[in-house]
Amino acid sequence: MIDKSFAIPYIYFIMSVLEKCRILAAVRHLAKEIPLLKNTIISLQNITVSYDGEQVLGGFNLEIHDGEFVTLLGPSGCGKTTVLRTIAGFIKPDAGDVFFNDRNITGLPPHRREVNTIFQKYALFPHLNVYENIAFGMRLKGRSEKEIKQTVHEMLAMVNLTGYAHRGIGQLSGGQQQRVAIARALANEPKVLLLDEPLGALDLKLRKDMQAELKKIQQQTGITFVFVTHDQEEALSMSDTVVVMDGGVIQQIGSPTDIYNEPKNAFVADFIGESNILDGVMLEDYAVRFAGHTFSCLDGGFGRNTPVDVVIRPEDIKVVKPDATLIIGDVTAVTFKGVHYEIIVDVAGFKWMIQSTECRQVGDHIGLALTPDDIHVMEKSEYSGVFGDYSTFSDEMEEDMNASEEAKASDEEDELTEAQAEREEKDDEI
Repeated sequence: MIDKSFAIPYIYFIMSVLEKCRILAAVRHLAKEIPLLKNTIISLQNITVSYDGEQVLGGFNLEIHDGEFVTLLGPSGCGKTTVLRTIAGFIKPDAGDVFFNDRNITGLPPHRREVNTIFQKYALFPHLNVYENIAFGMRLKGRSEKEIKQTVHEMLAMVNLTGYAHRGIGQLSGGQQQRVAIARALANEPKVLLLDEPLGALDLKLRKDMQAELKKIQQQTGITFVFVTHDQEEALSMSDTVVVMDGGVIQQIGSPTDIYNEPKNAFVADFIGESNILDGVMLEDYAVRFAGHTFSCLDGGFGRNTPVDVVIRPEDIKVVKPDATLIIGDVTAVTFKGVHYEIIVDVAGFKWMIQSTECRQVGDHIGLALTPDDIHVMEKSEYSGVFGDYSTFSDEMEEDMNASEEAKASDEEDELTEAQAEREEKDDEI
């Protein structure tokens, strides 16, 4: 027989342990959901910069966190290099402040800032060998020869150039020169490394190799990297955070996956990879109308009957039989891209771009299938309706599509009527 005087306290003990486990599990789950607070190492506040009376940045604000790989991405002339040069101290803003670890450094000259810059042309000294190029900055700071020697060899090992110390700069390939420039910059132990399109002069394969190398170095050192590029793939493959810019204005900040999968407006959707961008109407939460039909989606919060932009990535579209879907069109062009085929499909005048591993022939009549997860809905913006052949599906096209469908239905009805009349004639003859 069980002793109740022992059993009851034991049961309470077990219950308290289980409750603590539930609380611990909840805390762990919460810890995963809430990102760790990161220290802001660089803060640009209300920065204004003009060239020859033309404003490039106006009231520009940006925070960069310690230890991040941040990429400023945008087309030529969007202001990304101006942001980088403002951080470096090469440009003094007309207005606004630059803070480094909460210290205002707006008036501080470049050589007194804890940042180093790597340019596309490397800026190596051609009359000095690899060792002396890397040692140059350390000598200016008065470091001992013993310390310089140790650091140079550490940097060469880091950039996979061990044994190249006494090579002349002219004896190196473009990729090797880039590695020397990186080693020289890191030897000075900057808190932040600024990189202004440093891979632009390299061929495609070498550029991809250096992308992986730079990311590896950043992770090894923990130094904050601020990288400028107009190459979308480069930004997506290397960055912790991507800052998309246009016209001196930040269009979106986020992780590479956020930027690609959840673009904020038509500019971001069009600039980051290929996109089909269509006019749509959000009928209600999780229901959007575009291309003449109503589709289920995962978006909500827009309000009933709100005009929106609808983004569909080419790789998300499935090719099916015409009778298995709502969107039907004719293949007008097929281009082999190596890992996939790029297929252009004309649907009532709107050209859809599809990326598929299956080849289709020009003239094929095909259907395009979408799932709710393939459809991304965005608010209308100043960029709505301004991008290319794959971004112009309008209300007029929807009317044309509806008219085409009505005409098709009418033709089918006429055919049925004629067929029925023929059958009746045959019956009469019999």
